[in-house]
Amino acid sequence: MEIRNIAIIAHVDHGKTTLTDALMRQTGMSDDSVSMDSNDLEKERGITIYSKNTSVFYRDTKINIVDTPGHADFSSEVERILRSIDCVLLLVDAQEGPMPQTKFVLKKSLELGLKPIVIINKIDKPAARPEAVNEMVYELFLDLGASDEQLNFPVIFAASKQGIAKRQLADESDNLNPLLDLILEHVPAASSALSEGKQLLAQPFNLAYDNFLGRLAICRVYEGKIKAGQPVHVRELNGETRQRNITKLFTFHGLVRKEINEAAAGDIIMIAGLPNIYIGETIAETAEQGALPAIKIDEPTISLSFLVNNSPFAGREGKFVTNRQIKERLEKELEVNVGLKIDFSDASYYKVFGRGELHIAILLENLRREGYELQVSQPQVIIKEENGEKMEPFEELTIDIPEAMTGVVIDKISRRKGRMSDLKTHNGQSRLLFEIPTRGLLGYRNEFVVDTRGEGILCSHFLGFRPHVGEIERNQLGSMVSMITGKALAFSLWNLQDRGTLYISPNTEVYEGMVIGNTAKGNDMAVNPVKGKQLTNVRASGTDEAIILTPPWELSLERALSVMNGDEYLEITPKNIRLRKQFLTENERAKAKR
Repeated sequence: MEIRNIAIIAHVDHGKTTLTDALMRQTGMSDDSVSMDSNDLEKERGITIYSKNTSVFYRDTKINIVDTPGHADFSSEVERILRSIDCVLLLVDAQEGPMPQTKFVLKKSLELGLKPIVIINKIDKPAARPEAVNEMVYELFLDLGASDEQLNFPVIFAASKQGIAKRQLADESDNLNPLLDLILEHVPAASSALSEGKQLLAQPFNLAYDNFLGRLAICRVYEGKIKAGQPVHVRELNGETRQRNITKLFTFHGLVRKEINEAAAGDIIMIAGLPNIYIGETIAETAEQGALPAIKIDEPTISLSFLVNNSPFAGREGKFVTNRQIKERLEKELEVNVGLKIDFSDASYYKVFGRGELHIAILLENLRREGYELQVSQPQVIIKEENGEKMEPFEELTIDIPEAMTGVVIDKISRRKGRMSDLKTHNGQSRLLFEIPTRGLLGYRNEFVVDTRGEGILCSHFLGFRPHVGEIERNQLGSMVSMITGKALAFSLWNLQDRGTLYISPNTEVYEGMVIGNTAKGNDMAVNPVKGKQLTNVRASGTDEAIILTPPWELSLERALSVMNGDEYLEITPKNIRLRKQFLTENERAKAKR
């Protein structure tokens, strides 16, 4: 049976997972109730967080498909996958056109010499403009220096939600067969001829974890055959070799992993029995065979500290609250989350390095759902030194907003040391391109939502480390800090809401040192949220005033990480997310300032 290996790449929310689900349904590999986004967080947020493998069978051909994440914080997943496949399906929204992540993933695939198939998706949208978007994609290929062969890319039009694809817009179609036929025509077959008389060569591009089998390596077999029980040599990235035995082999059959005894060159498989296997290492039959080119993983851009929760409410809700339990869980996370780095050298806290606020927030959300309780410090951008010069991470920022709002956005980003590289206007909508230090972007997303009244779209992707740009002007919010422990009362909150934005509602339990809101003036303010109304039996004109409370600005993980100050911790428990001062009492804070 012939094998084709493809990955689906696109910007976040352009329809990668919907298309993969539709392909599986049409080829009989799954039903309507099954989706590639199987993780609870993926279902809730409607985004792909972890890349996943599946396969479909069409005309006696096995098509291995890798569904990749579209968000920039998980782009390290995409880079590795591109090395292991033979062609990419580049999905572009027929209304939005190419977005920053489209540019990033396409650039990577062109550099590797891949020849993409372009799918103009969501042609059923009322504002779809497929022909114009097709031109924009062609321009993007030119901008990224595509070769003549790569510029001659095939284009197909699709509405993945309806499960239809067509070669020409005027064609009639009620299924995805035109796309499947194009894959068979355009994607080179993964040759099993490489198995004949050749020794085994395979390379892991992703990791998985099983409670019974331990670490699993998801590999592409490049040459030879691999068998269960076979002894292999693993060539490490530093050149050393170790010998191991393969205990089990699995292949992907739809979304199910199926145990097999043997796999040939060209296939994508899952291997058990290599406990310390890492991405980019080479699995070979003999120690003398050469290593495959290493797979480079992008460096983290932000860091923060994970600590044991020591607030007055500590231990009330969590099942796992000790230092040892947090350390064990973080070590397990390192088994599969390769974009993450952790420094365990200090026993009192663990320094975690990640790819962005969302990358860290997803990890924290998973921890609290599993019953962990902990607190984290404010995220800080990683600054490093190269040849005696301070370097910091930069991002490319793409903003789509109504034309009337461009002034305020350009002003805010310029203050944060962002430099505009492009501005285009179409039908009253503007698209702005900026290059901005990651420091300047931290905490800006919430301001952006307010400035654009929720009508703007903001996307970014990592450009690399560049020279440090000096101090950045940021609107530092002051904190409203509770000076007492108890239950917050509506009367007290009603008086406080004029001073800033509240994070809590009445009847919320608070403790001394807990941050219950922010102040408009930018200075910290100690408040009493548990003070009730003084009741007397004397009627007065002000006694019966109606208490009208503005709904609180409830803290989600991403919101809290973006608004917290340097002298605060974010307390995370299975049921609550609270901001608190590192020093809880007014006296301790005054001493620390001195």
